[in-house]
Amino acid sequence: MIEYNELIGNILLTDANGIASVKLFSFIILAFLISFAIDMIFGELPGRIHPVVIMGSIITFFRNRFISIKNRLSGLLVVLCAGFALSIILFIIYLICKINIVLLFIVFTVLLSSTYSVNMLLQTAIDVKNDLNDDIEKARRSVSYLVSRSTDELTESFIVSAVIESMTENITDSYVAPILYYFIFGLIILFYPIDYRLYFLLLIPMLYRLSNTMDAMLGYKTEELIHIGFFAAKIDDILNYIPSRIAGVFVVISAYLLGLDGKNSFRVMMRDARNCPSPNSGYTMASTAGALNIQLIKKETYILGDNNKEITADDIAKAVNLSRLSIILFTITVVVLFTLVYVIL
Repeated sequence: MIEYNELIGNILLTDANGIASVKLFSFIILAFLISFAIDMIFGELPGRIHPVVIMGSIITFFRNRFISIKNRLSGLLVVLCAGFALSIILFIIYLICKINIVLLFIVFTVLLSSTYSVNMLLQTAIDVKNDLNDDIEKARRSVSYLVSRSTDELTESFIVSAVIESMTENITDSYVAPILYYFIFGLIILFYPIDYRLYFLLLIPMLYRLSNTMDAMLGYKTEELIHIGFFAAKIDDILNYIPSRIAGVFVVISAYLLGLDGKNSFRVMMRDARNCPSPNSGYTMASTAGALNIQLIKKETYILGDNNKEITADDIAKAVNLSRLSIILFTITVVVLFTLVYVIL
């Protein structure tokens, strides 16, 4: 068997002065850029092998084992056990792939692309807009897969609102957060060498996706899930606290660049972001509402923005463009900052 150091040691090692390897820096950047291209061109992996589907199975397994414990310990056990199980599975994959650098790079990039979802995020909103132009019942069925509220009697304006809310809320957890943590940890491993660097570099965004999936599956205040979902919800809130606010700022900047109401975008974000039950979801939704001069409403839950004009299906297209540019600007910014820090330090 080929020795590990012969294959990827030159990527993982530093020189005598402790300066991070240029090849490791290149690996981090190229893996991300290619993973982004994979997501944008091909979209999601097949369901049978999609890591998020596997995460869902892991969460369900431990949920069924611990849900009989009627206190918050049940949720803590699910978080710890699911995190440990995912770490072991990923480490086994890493050990298999590390025998060949090309195989390792391919698997790394594909798995990294599964930790976020730009293509599906934007395309789903476009699909609902197209459905709405065809038939409102078809649009109601489509939007029912995006939101937890009942969609059977939603009017066109509430369908449009639901679509924009869902898409813009997910800018944070479907892209900004996992990529932000990927690059933050990328800097750590560049300047503070640790064993199995590439494994931990991939594990960080994967654990974020696990946390986000746990919140989506367990983080509800129903009688059944109130205890077991507590830790999943709180961890997700903590992990999204900074990324959500960063994402909101990029929506505001994008509004200015697209000729939308950037000033109002910032004003509404600062005024209405805390109207949502979640401490994080309102920042991208409120800034979008302000940029488009519309009002986003979830009945009996929140109202974001001002009712300056009637909301229509065309606002979905505007919100998609706004979200797309926000994602592009964030991507450019994080790559440039990562590069500058590496070069300067």
